[in-house]
Amino acid sequence: MADSWINMHMWTFTCLVLAVPLAIVGVIFTLLKEKGAILISGFNTLSKEEREEYDKKKMSRDVRNDFFLWSGILFTGAALSWLFHKYFGAASIAVWIFLF
Repeated sequence: MADSWINMHMWTFTCLVLAVPLAIVGVIFTLLKEKGAILISGFNTLSKEEREEYDKKKMSRDVRNDFFLWSGILFTGAALSWLFHKYFGAASIAVWIFLF
């Protein structure tokens, strides 16, 4: 009984395991605002003079929106796979991988 329940909701839990950390990182970028740009890969390796040439507020906002979009897709997939069919979760992971 438990084994079939786990197999039935495997995609739901997979989506949730991926969505929660992505949402947390989105919240971190929201709280840090333009200071969050330093967390973007490669940006922290630039010199201070080079960093000043970039719009840190826009960069941080774009990365925040990406993380919220990805977590939203995965939360939606988790809900749909829980409520309707397990392959909605698999489809949402495929969409997330494509967007990632």
